[in-house]
Amino acid sequence: MKATLKTGRLVPIDNCWVYIPGAGNGRTITLNNLPDISDQKSASYADEAVIGRATPMKTYSHSENRALSITFHFFVTEKDDVKINLENLRWLESAVYPRDGYGGDGVPFIPPPVCKIQCGSLLGDGPICAVLKNYSVKFPTNVVWDDTTFIPYKLDITTSWDVVYRSQMLPGQSKIIKSGN
Repeated sequence: MKATLKTGRLVPIDNCWVYIPGAGNGRTITLNNLPDISDQKSASYADEAVIGRATPMKTYSHSENRALSITFHFFVTEKDDVKINLENLRWLESAVYPRDGYGGDGVPFIPPPVCKIQCGSLLGDGPICAVLKNYSVKFPTNVVWDDTTFIPYKLDITTSWDVVYRSQMLPGQSKIIKSGN
């Protein structure tokens, strides 16, 4: 698979995207380069002291959240990429804010959206559901900027996510070994 067309435009990667629900039908950000991904999960054990034992026994308490750190890279190779990158930035930023509530019901807001993420089989055999905990964007000054929007031609957005599951879909060891999610 080639990463670019003859024009230099980056080729979208099949099955590497983020879906953010929201206004209208939401937005699918299809990536054209691999993001930097870190996937972390840990188990928590409590120490139980036993009289006469040299070291305490370990008892499983619970598992911590599965946490993802993803740095998205956006590039400008054609003029319309400036608008697309700015829209992608705004959609990613929006995923940490509460959504508008239902005015008639008196609910001022509802929690931020649960997003879906897929990047090939890196995170599992299919999309995973995740909530965006934070994002960080730094606008570099060592690259060319668009003279209207001031969006740099290379933009990195670092994000932290917690994977969420429906109760009936909670993973166990056998599911992780089989499908990764």
